[in-house]
Amino acid sequence: MTALFALATSLLWGLADFGGGLLTRRTPALTVVVVSQSIAVLVLGTLVVATGAWSEAGPQLWFAVGAGLVGPVAMLAFYKALALGPMGVVSPLGSLGVAVPVGVGLVLGERPGLLQLAGIVVAVAGVVLAGGPQFRGAPVQRQAVLLTLLAAFGFGAVMALIAEASTTVTGLFLALFVQRVTNVVAGGAALYVSVRRGVPALPADGFPWGALPALAFVGLADVAANGTYAI
Repeated sequence: MTALFALATSLLWGLADFGGGLLTRRTPALTVVVVSQSIAVLVLGTLVVATGAWSEAGPQLWFAVGAGLVGPVAMLAFYKALALGPMGVVSPLGSLGVAVPVGVGLVLGERPGLLQLAGIVVAVAGVVLAGGPQFRGAPVQRQAVLLTLLAAFGFGAVMALIAEASTTVTGLFLALFVQRVTNVVAGGAALYVSVRRGVPALPADGFPWGALPALAFVGLADVAANGTYAI
């Protein structure tokens, strides 16, 4: 069952990354983050109220706050990298964030067996090799690679933090809600500062109402991936 949840997480994050990368080619990355996460907040808030998850509030939610602060930085870096470089390079490199929760697990005393260690090595090598054909094509900007590595570290940190933020399914709803509220507050503040500096928050033709379903999908797929990972 654990493997199925892990595969579901990979699929959902892959779809969210793909959709977010496409959206940022027409809409500023910060706007994509704030709008998609705001939709996720509305859905998660409904789940929290419906399940009575408020009763599981506790000190562990600070891990969710931490994940909420790191998440927008990682997502913004990733979306900007996708706008600068080939998706076939950026997306596999972004997956290297798996090294963070693996490292945290080792520090906390987890000791995988030889077969598990071999699987980790094969998986990480596969991630790197997946971008190989793209590296032989058009030159990849150094900025795109650096942004991708920053995003990878951030994504890995979010995985480690959200895994510590809850111990039950209803508690998970609350942790994800707190994480997303923090995402929106942090992302919204950054968007406000960006607009004050003269950077447009919307495309030239106004708010992309036609892209709203895609924005909702990106936000909800990202939340679902965090949920299946934590479970």
